[in-house]
Order: sequence, then C-alpha cells, then structure tokens
Amino acid sequence: MNGESLVKVWDPVVRFFHWSMLSAFTVAYFTDDDLLTPHVYAGYLILGLLVIRLLWGVVGSRYARFSNFVRSPAVVIAYLKDVAAFRATRYLGHNPAGGAMIIALLVSLFAITLSGIALYGIEESAGPLAGAMANVDPFWEDVLEELHEFFANFTVALVVVHVAGVLLAGRQHGENLVRSMLNGYKRASLPEHSKR
Repeated sequence: MNGESLVKVWDPVVRFFHWSMLSAFTVAYFTDDDLLTPHVYAGYLILGLLVIRLLWGVVGSRYARFSNFVRSPAVVIAYLKDVAAFRATRYLGHNPAGGAMIIALLVSLFAITLSGIALYGIEESAGPLAGAMANVDPFWEDVLEELHEFFANFTVALVVVHVAGVLLAGRQHGENLVRSMLNGYKRASLPEHSKR
C-alpha cells in the first residue's frame, strides 16, 4: 500500500465466518426445495456459523467484539448523514452503519435457519424439531414458509446494501475493504480515529 503502515484488523475467525457464511447462504438460497439435502446442510452450517459468531462477538479479538461496533440508532443515523455529506469518519473496525448491518444480517439469518429447521420438521419429519412439529396445523406451516422465504429475500437485499456500503466507504476513504476482509489488514488509522 505505497509504504503506508498496515494494522491487523480482521482476525482469522471473522474472515472465515464472513466468507463461509457467504458461501453457505449462496448454496442454501440457490438450492431451495429443488435440492433439499444441500439446502438443509447449508442451513445447518449457517446456524453453526451464527453460533460461533455470537460467541466470538463476546470473547473474540478487539474488532470482532460487539462492544466495538454496536451503536445506538442515533449514532448510526448521524453517521449515515456524514456519509451522504462525504465527511464520514474512517473506522479501523466496523463503522456504525456496518455494525447495524451486521446485527440486521445476524437476526435475519437466525430467522431463516430457525424457520427452516421448523419447516424441515413439518414437511420432512426430520431434523431436531421433527417431533415437536409432527402435528402442526397447516396454517402454521404456511406462516413458517412465508417467513422463511421473506427472510431469505430480505437477507439478499441486506447483502446488496452491505456491498454498496463497502464499496462507498472504500471509495470515500481510499481503501480496498474487500481485500481487507481477505487478508485481515487495513491502513493504519489516524490517532484520533484509533479508538475504534
């Protein structure tokens, strides 16, 4: 990076989670009911990755911890206004909008996996909820089906916004954030921004 000093920001767990989640979600989204076995396995992988990320968000490295990037809605809105005015502060870790996006993605992905496991129990009499879902009214099956599909499509929309945000932030701050998520390094921040 032209002699600029670099700092390790994204640890291997965060990077593994990010790219594994992208891969597993892509498989699950495009297999759907047509190829049920890979769809189900991808869903279980997503759930496992979510559990790991939740734990890592509490005990992980500095920039992986939720305490480092979860901000109030007011802070997120103020940051987005600064982005629109092209004066957003650069963060080494996740900026407030990025932190909000992570929470939205995690919640949406949990909704997908939990509704999917319930549907698997109802429709296939399989999975960890098969016994509990054995005699569920068809109304609830339809509700779960709609929720599962809604959150899958909502997650795609979130990913599109996430990628747009990454590209915009990278452009505003003159850095390749995709490369940072691949190799873990970012350009060292100015001292006044190094708190985050």
